[in-house]
Amino acid sequence: MSETLTASLARLPVTLRDVEAAASVLAGHVKRTNFERSRTLSDITGANVWLKFENLQFTATFKERGALNRLSALSADERRRGVIAASAGNHAQGVAYHAACLSIPATIFVPLGTPTMKIENTRRHGANVIEGGATLEEAAALAAEHGRKERLTYIHPYDDPLIIAGQGTIALEMLASVPDLDVLIVPIGGGGLISGIAVAAKTLKPGIEIVGVQASLYPSMYNLIKRQQLAMRGDTLAEGIAVKAPGRITSEIVGALVDDIVLVTEQQIEQALSLLITIEKTVTEGAGAAGLAAVLANEARFKGRAVGLVLSGGNIDTRLLAGVLTRQLAREGRLSQLRFDIVDRPGQLATVVAVLSKTGANIVEVSHQRIFTDLPAKAVQLEVVIETRDRSHLASTIAALKAADIAVDIGGE
Repeated sequence: MSETLTASLARLPVTLRDVEAAASVLAGHVKRTNFERSRTLSDITGANVWLKFENLQFTATFKERGALNRLSALSADERRRGVIAASAGNHAQGVAYHAACLSIPATIFVPLGTPTMKIENTRRHGANVIEGGATLEEAAALAAEHGRKERLTYIHPYDDPLIIAGQGTIALEMLASVPDLDVLIVPIGGGGLISGIAVAAKTLKPGIEIVGVQASLYPSMYNLIKRQQLAMRGDTLAEGIAVKAPGRITSEIVGALVDDIVLVTEQQIEQALSLLITIEKTVTEGAGAAGLAAVLANEARFKGRAVGLVLSGGNIDTRLLAGVLTRQLAREGRLSQLRFDIVDRPGQLATVVAVLSKTGANIVEVSHQRIFTDLPAKAVQLEVVIETRDRSHLASTIAALKAADIAVDIGGE
């Protein structure tokens, strides 16, 4: 271990000893999730990809680890009065579940627009859930004010040494299973997860590379560490890491130990999420797929290296998940919307259907539009959604339609 790294680790507010102590607290109460190599994703990316399935925790999120470690440190009086937290969903569930297990009353503030699944799951664990604030930061301010009035202990989602130490137990498990890992790729929101992992991993294996991932719409830690001023805006699929203000403690640790931070686009996150479902048969939320998105976007950088990815959570709204999967099918040329301007007389639809049938394209949906169109009164707009095997099959289907003198436009092009 270099003197510089040793000095950095010594100055930090969280140590390997803290992480190991957290592991003792969590033993028997938080699942030691599987850490498995993905043969197919390794073939696709050229890296040796290992997946840490934190989406398979009871609450489908790694947040259980930090929450239990922090709650276990409360005094008897603090437990009696109860706790309060603010979260976009996953921290809320971790706090709610383990507070219930410890018979601690819990109140959770969530931002407006938090996925319904996360809110309902939090309530199911027995917490009092209050929706308020347009952002996580606004919800946190409301929670802090409410907590002061009611004398509740505030459980911070990331900027707390006990929370950070709890999250760091993931690194202990990853390196115990696969000591030869070259790099760990970790999603960053407020920074609690990557801070705990970096402290544990860099102490146990100083040469390991730690790479953080943020959604390009919310590059808060990226801006801070790289001294950039990229805008933060919009709705991201990775709402679990859509944090505008990283923590003070986490920023210090990330600045000292994290080797790099990369940004991923919404389309890259969608692709990664879809691959995890279709290949690994595991459901993640957008933030949970961010690590794989980073590998897919930087294949040359990670080629041939043993890469550990943390699938940090699996709480995604089912309607949103359906939309992501359908959009990915469209990108792959497996689902397409075809538009035809045809004469409104018997037999025209049958002609189109006959050609599609002959090519082997599966018709998913058909709609006629006679009223809301600029076409002549004797014409009709026909829209057909078809399923094809791939882009090559789609191209041959379009070619067959044009060979039959049927004019066609592809939706989105």
